[in-house]
Amino acid sequence: MTSPERTPDAKGAADLIITRCTALVHDDHEGIGFVEDATVVVRDGLVESVTAGPAGAGAAETIDAHGQVAMPGLVNCHTHTPMVALRGLAEDLPVEEWFNDVVWPVESNLTARDVELGARLACAEMIRGGVTCFADHYFAMDTVAAVVAESGLRANLGQAFFSSQGAEGRERSLDFALRHRGTAGGRVTTSLAPHAPYTVDDADLAATAALAREHGLPVHIHAAENRDQTASSLARRGRTPVEVLADTGLLGTDLLIAHGTGITERDLPVLARAAGRVAVACAPRGYLRFAWPTTTPVRALRELGIPVGLATDGAASNSSLDVWESMALLALTQKSAEGDPRWLTARQALHHATLQSARAVGLGGEIGSLAPGHRADIVLVDLSGPHTQPVHDLAAALVHSARSGDVRTTIVDGRVLMRDRELLTVDVPTVVREMGARMPALVDRSHGRRIQDYDS
Repeated sequence: MTSPERTPDAKGAADLIITRCTALVHDDHEGIGFVEDATVVVRDGLVESVTAGPAGAGAAETIDAHGQVAMPGLVNCHTHTPMVALRGLAEDLPVEEWFNDVVWPVESNLTARDVELGARLACAEMIRGGVTCFADHYFAMDTVAAVVAESGLRANLGQAFFSSQGAEGRERSLDFALRHRGTAGGRVTTSLAPHAPYTVDDADLAATAALAREHGLPVHIHAAENRDQTASSLARRGRTPVEVLADTGLLGTDLLIAHGTGITERDLPVLARAAGRVAVACAPRGYLRFAWPTTTPVRALRELGIPVGLATDGAASNSSLDVWESMALLALTQKSAEGDPRWLTARQALHHATLQSARAVGLGGEIGSLAPGHRADIVLVDLSGPHTQPVHDLAAALVHSARSGDVRTTIVDGRVLMRDRELLTVDVPTVVREMGARMPALVDRSHGRRIQDYDS
């Protein structure tokens, strides 16, 4: 039980002290290590210290985390939070039918209220699953930004656009990014968000790259999502999607590529020459569901120094926003893809879940590590359950035995958002009741509309 002890008005006291935990830390060589019987001190939303032994001073709030692991909060590097409203609606379909027959017709019905309710439920799910930051790429993002501010989470948000919307779509994406950058006390950062090279033409991609450089904004885009998209791009344009990103200048920006399972050998030298900070978000569960024959080439990207962060994609394709599961699946799918049980190790998976994911969303110097000066985005994980005992290897227990439900407490910027599995910032029953009442209108496809056509 992590019941808080409060000592209000303690002069000179820290804001929060977590005691008697095992702390996951990174060493100077970016390896994963653990500090036993650790004390984590938080002041002004930052980690002040992580030390072995008892606390040396008092705090406004103290959490006794005996028997729990304190670790950096997980980062969901690519998702579409409002799509939780579509969870389970488009099952057992290839991606073309998934988009054209279900998802894009239903999305044409979305209202701002649907987006708000979906985002609230998604934030609740992620807080309960130990996610403290996410990168969202969707529509009606003013609404999502308001939900993020209220929930207490950290997020990088981008207003998605297609070339079919004309210049107005790109302009809305820029307007959103500039208005919301640095809001929610600095917890919201923003990106430009062209949908993909197959829905955004070269002129719009080049214009997006120019805007990103002019305004100092990153770009978040789907690209080379699967091998079929890469083959189609080669047949139609004579270039892979990654080569399109290079030719339009996007590889000269700070760029987050969603998925990348279609990245090929010919793309690797192109990525190696990128002048910008390029990262890739990997959501392995969705690739398995769509029966894609390849997964994100993590080993090759790692050799290029390109961070690969963990993601879930939207709940319409994943049925879950469980990044804990993504961490385990990353390790397992990489072992299978490489035919090597020594790759990817549990410690490497934890590195992808923490520091590499932080870097992928442009926050590597701020989150992803329990280090002095980093934001106090912390989760406490209980490993006392029968499914995690005995613990012979703590890293392996966290990756392969623990579940998102083992997260007891979630903290962002030093603020407790969930304590002992009790959500403190989202009223889930109220959200679920209203969302259920709105479902018949949302899922109606009799109108025959789509927001876009999928034709990679």
